[in-house]
Amino acid sequence: MSTLSLDLAACPDELRGGLAEILAHRADAFADDGTPVTFAHSAEPGFAISADGGIAIRYHTKTDAFRALGRALAGETALAQASSLAMRGAMVDVSRNGVLTVPAAKHWLRCCALLGLNMVMLYSEDTYEVPGEPFFGYLRGRYTQAELKELDDYAFALGIEMIPCIQALAHLEEILQWPAYEAVKDTWNILLAEEEATYALLERMLAAASAPFRTRRIHLGMDEAWGLGTGRFKQLNGEKGGFEIINDHLARVKAICDKLGLQPMIWGDMYIHLASASGNIYDYSAQVPPEVLDKIPRGVDLVYWDYYHTKVEDYTNGIDLYRALGSPVLMAGGGWTWNRLWAHLPYAFAATHACLTACTQKGMQDYFITLWGDDGMECDVFSALPALALVAEYAYAGTVEDAALHAQFRGACDGEMRDFFVGSRIDYLADAHDGTKGPDNMSKWLLWEDPLLALTAPNTAGAGLREYYAGIADALEAAEAKGGLNRRLEFPRRIARTLSLKVELRRGLERAYRAGDTAALRALLDGDLAALRAEMDGLWRCHRDWWLATYKPFGLEVIELRYGGQRTRLHSLAERVGAYLDGALDSIPELDAELLKIWDCPLQDLSPDRPRVQTPSTIK
Repeated sequence: MSTLSLDLAACPDELRGGLAEILAHRADAFADDGTPVTFAHSAEPGFAISADGGIAIRYHTKTDAFRALGRALAGETALAQASSLAMRGAMVDVSRNGVLTVPAAKHWLRCCALLGLNMVMLYSEDTYEVPGEPFFGYLRGRYTQAELKELDDYAFALGIEMIPCIQALAHLEEILQWPAYEAVKDTWNILLAEEEATYALLERMLAAASAPFRTRRIHLGMDEAWGLGTGRFKQLNGEKGGFEIINDHLARVKAICDKLGLQPMIWGDMYIHLASASGNIYDYSAQVPPEVLDKIPRGVDLVYWDYYHTKVEDYTNGIDLYRALGSPVLMAGGGWTWNRLWAHLPYAFAATHACLTACTQKGMQDYFITLWGDDGMECDVFSALPALALVAEYAYAGTVEDAALHAQFRGACDGEMRDFFVGSRIDYLADAHDGTKGPDNMSKWLLWEDPLLALTAPNTAGAGLREYYAGIADALEAAEAKGGLNRRLEFPRRIARTLSLKVELRRGLERAYRAGDTAALRALLDGDLAALRAEMDGLWRCHRDWWLATYKPFGLEVIELRYGGQRTRLHSLAERVGAYLDGALDSIPELDAELLKIWDCPLQDLSPDRPRVQTPSTIK
């Protein structure tokens, strides 16, 4: 890629702050003798790039200007585009231990701007400062008001609207675990509706969450309130229908928003859940009763979230279902960062393609992609940037061509998209399918599975996983050496190398032990087992280092406890095998045990939970 040059003093005032940050952090892409880039505001929507003694960019909004610069960084000299989506954004979960540091969040914002996204949410259940509420985000890395204001200022300079995204009903287990909040607790994770103390707290929450931001929009959450009204609410108020509770609660929260001058949105799934005979939030035949529809508080936007489908008609049916509720609808897709170690890009792309096609067919104007962190945010959230590039490319180009998409990613994010897809292969067998079958997370359960009890070993036998993961590790080592964002590929590379040694270890030990082949057992002890211990240590240190460079340190303890379990079990395994070989132990009962096939399904359909593979016991 040839370098560019920018004369900040000659750039429009509204772009200078953002351009200065991009210059500072992408210094390798700019030089005094590089191709000069100039900017000029235009009344025409979108942007146009032309070669006129350099690179001339005409732009309508700041977002258009930064996307155009991203394309120029990729070598584009002639292009005109305008977005079909008014909102094209991303939501990052900062509530499940991984709270982005301010520098990492700024890096994220720069990538979003150069891709052409214009909205970012940081999903915060409790990880934001609420004056007078010291247990909000207690020891969990909460953002201060000053940090959030700094990020909002930074985003504004890049043409990005930051919208506070919190919870005002459910998913509040991190707060409600503390005795200080017993008075406002219905169930373990749901606030007590129709309680004055609850609404006093919510007013403080909404005021604090919105104060650092320019926007008056706010996302109130209110999704997945399973068991609403069944805890302390029922003791105080008796039986009451879910529709009535949620409508009354939303009306009270909407009144607080009105008082604070806020425009709210909520996830809309509870209305579908309550209307469905099976509780299925994707039950397209669900019908909300007319008397409920009449009482849904208006002036609240509804977000239809769907991350799971790869057929266009599922999304069009869902959009129709939500629009029938009578309020404006936004669409939220998924980047598949949750319950895994690396974003599952093939499935995220398949679902996003279908979703955005449906949005076009239905004339949807507002879309954002969600990056959740369920089960501890083990995933590197930067691994999902290719999915964000897809959203922006679809919005601006209408159709997505691989060459243009990959060039945009290279220019905006300084990485190679194909290599990020190789990272995703740690979670599915590429020889069996293309990754779009489902959001497999094979590397997660293989990594955290007990190395000696190996509950999934009957399913993985004969699958060639040792060679498969070794091949991925080799490919990622070459990709990582390209530098830039590709340096983050060290993490999946180390996962693959570790798993290449782990997947056959228990079978090898069992085979040698039962045959009485002490030479083979000794070779495994000194070879694969020793190498696996070293690789597991290296993976832990790598994970820790990038965590501390990406997220605040709070929450790392959850991840390190998992590594601690693996390292301890491997240490114990080595000592016991050594003791057996030295004659200090007569047997190794775990290797005497016959492993049963618990899951009668093909390997590509296997997806056990992490706690399940850590032990056959229900004691976790």
